[in-house]
Amino acid sequence: MSYDFDMIVLGGGAAGLTASGVSAGFGAKTMMIEKERLGGDCTWYGCVPSKVLLNEAAKRWVSGKATDFETVKRRLDSVRNAVYNDADHPDIYTDMGIQLEQGAARFTGPHTIEVTDRSGAASTFTSRYFIIAAGSSAMVPPIPGLADTPYLTNYTLFELQSQPESMVIIGAGPIGIEMAQAFNRLGTRVTVVDMAPGIMGKDDPELAEELMDILAEEGVRFVLGAGVQEVHGNDHSVTIQVEQGGETHTIAAEKMLVATGRRPNVENLGLDQAGVAFTRSGISVNARCRTNVRHIYAVGDVTGSFQFTHMAEHTAKIAATNALMKIPMKTDVKHIPWSTYTDPELAHVGASRRELDAAGTSYEVYKFPYHKIDRAVTDGKTRGWILVYARKFDGKIFGADILGAHGGDLIGQFALAMRNGITLRKFADTIFPYPSYALGARRAADQWYIRNQSVGLVRWIQRIFGYSGKLPDLSDPDRIV
Repeated sequence: MSYDFDMIVLGGGAAGLTASGVSAGFGAKTMMIEKERLGGDCTWYGCVPSKVLLNEAAKRWVSGKATDFETVKRRLDSVRNAVYNDADHPDIYTDMGIQLEQGAARFTGPHTIEVTDRSGAASTFTSRYFIIAAGSSAMVPPIPGLADTPYLTNYTLFELQSQPESMVIIGAGPIGIEMAQAFNRLGTRVTVVDMAPGIMGKDDPELAEELMDILAEEGVRFVLGAGVQEVHGNDHSVTIQVEQGGETHTIAAEKMLVATGRRPNVENLGLDQAGVAFTRSGISVNARCRTNVRHIYAVGDVTGSFQFTHMAEHTAKIAATNALMKIPMKTDVKHIPWSTYTDPELAHVGASRRELDAAGTSYEVYKFPYHKIDRAVTDGKTRGWILVYARKFDGKIFGADILGAHGGDLIGQFALAMRNGITLRKFADTIFPYPSYALGARRAADQWYIRNQSVGLVRWIQRIFGYSGKLPDLSDPDRIV
């Protein structure tokens, strides 16, 4: 059967851009469909603008000077446009030979897609293969009164033209916590509300608690273990009622940010017409990113799993390679790093202590404090820890958690080590530049050698070589050298 295209990609965010580029690179006739702007959430509503806001807030926090919000907004828009022009502009992809279509896409059959543009005009295309990269949207919980109350999500937060005097944030996950610190440092009074007893539920509880303490010291107010009962308000003020410990409290603020997670964009894609299995939690895929329909793949947030930009790009490469090259590549779900870009940063890779304990895995915790990293001392960034979970016998790394400056960069070192079977012994034997934050990761690996040291071994060495020095004091099992 003859098709209009070899590959059609639905979506022009991080996953769609990557899938389209890989497909075109393989020589496949490729179309990419996007109903808004290329770049998706990461460029316009997520990673890029949030980091600009965090950076501008950090400058204000360090200098102690008030920041003009209009200046912050201009900087935010400038960076978004710079990233767009450098990596997401349509010309980049048309130069690759990719045909771009702007509009809403929906399947009308297993090999047929209909694209409706903003004028309502519809066009139909066929393809041998499809990759669905439709992304996700802000999940809005069914809170009484919310539908009639103005609120912000990540789609509207970065379009604010003036700085609110106060803000209540519902949700203590990565988005809520990053924005809590950013707006607090800019001078907004921030209150964070969440049903959970702590923040950052997917991260190490001890490090998450320390991060919460840091934010509280900076002025962020936390109302945790609290359920939101009702909200009401207007464009100038909102009021939320929360139940905490059997008592009802009222919190008032100028603006309200709803940061309660993401939901896959599975509606209005015509998935039933194509026979693609899905639920409200996302499109079902196997380890090769293939749906139940052999020629249709799904990647990134729309699958409901690991909603990170770097995983969107990873799965896009897996899907395009499997579909077009028939190389049996699988998604790597064992070494997925993530980072929340607060100050200090909170990062993770691999298995957590909770997961290792639940699985009955024997492991040791090798840790190193930031106050012993010389570069952190010179920079005044001494809050935090590097924690590595590894097997005592050979130093095989199971996972790591980091709270500290440049934690998102350092966690990548452990991801690389785990992916390639590099043990703590090999990690510790590697030369790192001094003074650097990276050396802190190696110092954490050094603790494997230190923890495996024994008085008996030293005595044995003394007898063989005739040494007469003092035996080391190894009485503290938690010593850090």
